Amino acid sequence: MQGVGQWPEVLFRWAQTNQLLLAWSFGISLALVVASGVIMPVLLARMPADYFVTASRDEHTWLGRHPAARMTARLLKNALGVILLLPGLAMLVLPGQGVITMLVALSLLEFPGKRRLELWIVRQPLVQRPINWMREKAGRPPLHIPGSSSR
Repeated sequence: MQGVGQWPEVLFRWAQTNQLLLAWSFGISLALVVASGVIMPVLLARMPADYFVTASRDEHTWLGRHPAARMTARLLKNALGVILLLPGLAMLVLPGQGVITMLVALSLLEFPGKRRLELWIVRQPLVQRPINWMREKAGRPPLHIPGSSSR
């Protein structure tokens, strides 16, 4: 077992031998920061202000469409949700808007208890304020959130 004083040296040696891994990690992290800074405000601005107070729109949007089209749309929507959820989780420890990215991902996914989890997340003042700030900058009204004191 190595002593506590040797950890900086071990870490430095590891970094020297894994330069490619560190470069890729930095590149991916930078891409996540840029993508979240561009994509999240757009997605949040497009979200209807009454998203959290109305019933699911998905049931009505695809009603009357061909069953294959409905199934394809649901699969693609859930796949995009998973694709956004993974970077959102990573951005909890990496630079980026992790919680907001996860909220957008959750809005795309279908699972039991989804609405309750979304509401719990969006009611947090540290989440709600930046979302409504981004919506205001886009000229959109704040989200209507049931049981929330600020609008």
